[in-house]
Amino acid sequence: MAKKLVIKVTAGADAPERCSQAFTVAAVAVASGVEVSLWLTGESAWFALPGRAAEFELPHAAPLPDLLDSLLAGGRVTLCTQCAARRDITEKDVIEGVRIAGAQVFVQEAMADATQALVY
Repeated sequence: MAKKLVIKVTAGADAPERCSQAFTVAAVAVASGVEVSLWLTGESAWFALPGRAAEFELPHAAPLPDLLDSLLAGGRVTLCTQCAARRDITEKDVIEGVRIAGAQVFVQEAMADATQALVY
């Protein structure tokens, strides 16, 4: 079993079920003691901003702010550098605990020993 899980979420409000699945799997993994790194890319990049997760709604799904809080408390949350730049998001704009990093860091994390990578 992988000891670390790297999850790239590419969807936001544009594909709410896919987005919710990524956050849910990541939060369950954190709660199970797995080391988790969640990457916000594409439309999910907006969830790096304060208050944006609270705007997300999906019936029968855990509230996105709760999932994000658990990930920030027990895992790592990263906003893609290019995705941030395309949306004019800077380090001063993001929620405390969210880092901005690029593809090189993603590849490094995903290729580490005992790591499983998932893309939603």
